Amino acid sequence: MPTLDWLHRAAAFSVANQVPYRLLETVSHHGSSSPDKSTDNLLIHGDNLEALKALMPFYRGRIKCIFIDPPYNTQSAFEHYDDKLEHSQWLSMMLPRLELLRDLLSEDGSIWVTIDDNEAHYLKVLMDEVFGRGNFVATMVWEKRTTRENRRVFSFNHDFVLVYGKSKAAFEATRNPLPLSDEVLSRYKNPDNDPRGPWQSISANAQAGHATASQFYTLVAPNSKAHEPPRGTCWRYNKEKMQQEIAAGNIWFGKDGNGVPRIKKFLKAGEEGGLTPETIWKADAVGTNDEAKKGIMELLHDVAVFGTPKPERLIQRILHIATNPGDLVLDSFLGSGTTAAVAHKMGRRWIGIEMGEHALTHCLPRLQKVVAGEQGGISAAVGWGQSKDGQPFDGGGFRLARLGAPVFGPDGSIDPGVRFATLAAYIWQQETATAWDAAKGTPGTPYLGTHSVFDSYSRLMDGRQGPISLETSGGDGEAGTAPTTEPPAPTLRSRTAYYLLFNGILGDKRPAGGNVLTHAVLQSLLQLHAATPHPDAPLVVYGEACRLGAARLAQANVVFKHIPYDVKAR
Repeated sequence: MPTLDWLHRAAAFSVANQVPYRLLETVSHHGSSSPDKSTDNLLIHGDNLEALKALMPFYRGRIKCIFIDPPYNTQSAFEHYDDKLEHSQWLSMMLPRLELLRDLLSEDGSIWVTIDDNEAHYLKVLMDEVFGRGNFVATMVWEKRTTRENRRVFSFNHDFVLVYGKSKAAFEATRNPLPLSDEVLSRYKNPDNDPRGPWQSISANAQAGHATASQFYTLVAPNSKAHEPPRGTCWRYNKEKMQQEIAAGNIWFGKDGNGVPRIKKFLKAGEEGGLTPETIWKADAVGTNDEAKKGIMELLHDVAVFGTPKPERLIQRILHIATNPGDLVLDSFLGSGTTAAVAHKMGRRWIGIEMGEHALTHCLPRLQKVVAGEQGGISAAVGWGQSKDGQPFDGGGFRLARLGAPVFGPDGSIDPGVRFATLAAYIWQQETATAWDAAKGTPGTPYLGTHSVFDSYSRLMDGRQGPISLETSGGDGEAGTAPTTEPPAPTLRSRTAYYLLFNGILGDKRPAGGNVLTHAVLQSLLQLHAATPHPDAPLVVYGEACRLGAARLAQANVVFKHIPYDVKAR
C-alpha cells in the first residue's frame, strides 16, 4: 500500500506515545441542576492531543462517531486560528491525533473529516495508513456555497467529507439510511387498491454485465402478453423467482395489464428501509457555511463568527447516518461548538475539545443556550425545546473541564491527587488496550475485572487487529444480499484478572499500609478471586511493594507489578 513520506515522519509516529497522561478537572456543571445528569457530556478546554490522551483510559473503543473539521492548511491566517502550516508540519500535526482518534472509536464506529483540495488527497493516503485502506467507506462532496466566487480562476463551491470505519464491515452493517423526504413519499400511490398499502414501481430490469444465464428469458404476463428485457439488460429475477413475485402480486403490468413489467416497492410502516445515502450532498439539503454563520450570529450576538462554520443540518445528517440516540460522539476540533450542539439536540452523548479561548467565548455560551432550549438550527426539526408527554422541557446538561496535572511525574511518580479509580483506568487500559468499566470489577475491592482475549481477528499490515471480513455472494442476480459466511467462532487465547492495591483500598489508610502484597493480603485476594466469574484465571497484582518470594507468587499464579515503576507514564 502506498504511503506518504515527509520531513520528520518517523518522529510524528512516536508523538502519540510520548504525550503525557493528564487528569481532567471539572471546572463547572451547566444545565441540569443535578450534576449526575451532566456528566455524560463534556466540553474540554485544552490542547486536543493531550485531551485525547486523557480520554483514552475511560473512552477507548467507546466512541461511536467522530466528526472533525481540522485546519484545511489554506495558507491563510484567520481571526481565531492560524491555518498556515508548512505541508510536512500539517501532516505531523494530523498523524498523532488520527492515531488516538482511531483507538477511541468503537468497532462499529466511524470517523468523518471535512477537508478541501489543499490537503484532501494527502489526508486520504494518511488515513489509509492509520485506519487501513480497506476501512475507507466513501468521500462525500458537500456543496458549501451556492454563490459564485468571481475573484478566482475557479469558484470553489464544495468541500470533501472523508469517511472511514474502525471496521468498514461493522460500520456498514449498523449505519442508518436516510429518512424519506416529502418529495419521495409523494411517489407512493395505490392505483390498484392493494391491501398492503401505498407503493411505487421500480424497474424489473438489471444491467446485463453481471447477469447469469437464468436472467435472460421471455416473460409471459398473466394476460399472455410476452415481454423481453430491453437491449443491454436482463430481468432482475430468474424465471422461477419472477413467477413467484407475479403470483404474490408484486409485479405491476399497468392498469390494463399490457404495460412493461415493474416491481412494486411498498411503503412499510415507519419505512424501515429508508434511502441509501448518496455521496453528493446539496446545499438545500444540508446547508452552507453562510447559513451556519447567520445562525451563530443570531445566537451569539457579541462574538466574532468563524469564517467557515459547519451548518447544523450537515452534522445532523452525519449523526443520523452514523449514530443512534445515546451513542457517544466526539469532536476534537470543536470550533464554535456545532457538533456538540447538534449531538445534544439529537439525544446523543458528546465530548467536544477546543484549545483556543473560543472554547469559553463561543462553545460554552452556545451550549448553555442549547440546554436552555434555543430554537436555532435544527431545533424545530427535531422537536428540541418542546415539552414531551406533558412533562416540562429538560435540556440536560454538560461539564466544562480542563487539563490538570500529569498523572505521572518526570520520574514516574504518581501525582498525589490521583485516586484509585483513575489509576485503575490507566492500568487497565495499559494492560488490555480497552477502556475500564468499573462494573466489571467488584466495587470497594482491589479487583478491576478479568480480561479475555480471543483469536477472532485477522492482522492488518501494521500489526493492529481488524475484524475478519466476510465473503458475500449474490443470489439470482440481486444486489445487496446478506453475507453467506458466518463469522468464525472466537477461540480463547488468554484470560487475566487484574488487581490494584492503591489508596488504602483494603481499608488501611496509613501511608505505608494497604498497598503492600503480604501473605495476609494475598489470602484475601485469593478469596476474592475465587468468587469472580473466572477463578482459574491468573492474577496480575499492582502494588507499592511485595513481601512474597517468587516461589509463593508462582504457586498462587500471581504476577506482581510495582507502582509506579511498572506503570507506563507514556
